[in-house]
Amino acid sequence: MARSRIVILGAGPAGVGAAWQLAKQGKADVTVLEQRDDVGGNAGSFEVAGMQVDYGSHRLHPACEPRILDDLRELLGDDLMSRPRHGRIRLQGRWIHFPLKPQDLALRLPLSFSGGVALDMTRKLVRPARENGHETFTSVLERGLGSTICRDFYFPYAVKIWGMPPEELSATQAHRRVSAGSLGKMAKKIISIVPGFKTPGAGRFFYPREGFGQISRAIANAATDLGADIRTGSTVNKIEFGVVHRVSYERSGETYTVEADRVWSTLPITVLAKIASPDVPQRVINASKQISYRAMVLIYLVVDQPQWTEFDAHYFPETEIKLTRLSEPKNYSGGNGPKERTVLCGELPCMVNDDTWNASDEELGELCRESLEKCGVPIKASISAVVTKRLAFAYPIYREGYEDHFNIQDEWASGLDRVLTFGRQGLFAHDNTHHALAMAYGAVDCLDDAGNFSADKWSAYRKEFGKHVVED
Repeated sequence: MARSRIVILGAGPAGVGAAWQLAKQGKADVTVLEQRDDVGGNAGSFEVAGMQVDYGSHRLHPACEPRILDDLRELLGDDLMSRPRHGRIRLQGRWIHFPLKPQDLALRLPLSFSGGVALDMTRKLVRPARENGHETFTSVLERGLGSTICRDFYFPYAVKIWGMPPEELSATQAHRRVSAGSLGKMAKKIISIVPGFKTPGAGRFFYPREGFGQISRAIANAATDLGADIRTGSTVNKIEFGVVHRVSYERSGETYTVEADRVWSTLPITVLAKIASPDVPQRVINASKQISYRAMVLIYLVVDQPQWTEFDAHYFPETEIKLTRLSEPKNYSGGNGPKERTVLCGELPCMVNDDTWNASDEELGELCRESLEKCGVPIKASISAVVTKRLAFAYPIYREGYEDHFNIQDEWASGLDRVLTFGRQGLFAHDNTHHALAMAYGAVDCLDDAGNFSADKWSAYRKEFGKHVVED
């Protein structure tokens, strides 16, 4: 009996992870189509000034499923390093270590902030807040964390990341995006890194020696070795659903078609509706226009010195600083890279085709440099180059009421014969890489050796995916 032919759209962690497991378990003949020239998607890496850098700040968290982590350790060996987290947050003009440390909280927090948090905690003990009807991002976090942390950290950060007032964001954004959503959970995370109370993996992360994209590359290579066909530089422009599905894509100026028994898509669900044939119901098209993604411009500064600071990442919740985060990839990889220079990566959320998106490299480099000067941490060495990258689908925006529009698209996609949409973009989820890999493993688990896909099993997995909370 011939094996199923599965075409996977997108070679991010979910796409290559599914391809690898399908090939490894002998469940299907797999073709992967990827628009970029390399695998990894937004979790990929590329070279700048002789150094592997990522599309922003990425870590593999210890919360990764043990079976997945074991597989990655086997693939990467000693290249998958365990690293201490060593970042910092700028709060009311002061730098606080991140993850939060008790000594920093005791000695470095502004008095107005620590006093406000203490007052909020006292109020919660005296009169616990209760759910009151309709919930939003604002109400969930204020009830859980109090007004001080929300006012000085989460709410201004939310405006910068998602580009809208926090009260216009869905409560889902709070549940899925804020891992320490209450003062109790925040205290537990702080205590978890204290000697004597330390939990396994607390205050650490896993990172590959050659950049975060090494994870997807290693998976893709393993899948290819087992017979999977991964075609990069291939832009999918049409999917014709039928007895045999036909996927058309463009590569090097030529149009090609590949046939499939099943199509598994990790593309943004809004994009899937645009390239599907026969015609998609108008209500699905309309719904796709009502949900959106936050874009991101990444600004890479090549600095002519071995190391800029000892910190891996710097977070900027303050609204007067346009950057949301700045990372130093060399510090993630333990100093791997050229000895005479380092690279900094500034993250600047925006919308596609707004002024930020259309700014020149020179303007963006200057914005980054000025932001750091304003924070009192100027770059004193020369900047020999500025490189920028633009991500159109950086974060899903969970506007109030988005669930109704997403559900219309999700029900349509779920109703397609022998079609699966999954992964971070396919499920409109603001998830980590270990979550995307869990989706890949789950999808393959639902396909039996005879090529039958269990919808009931997938539904159970979807419920688990809905509980994912982003690790910062």
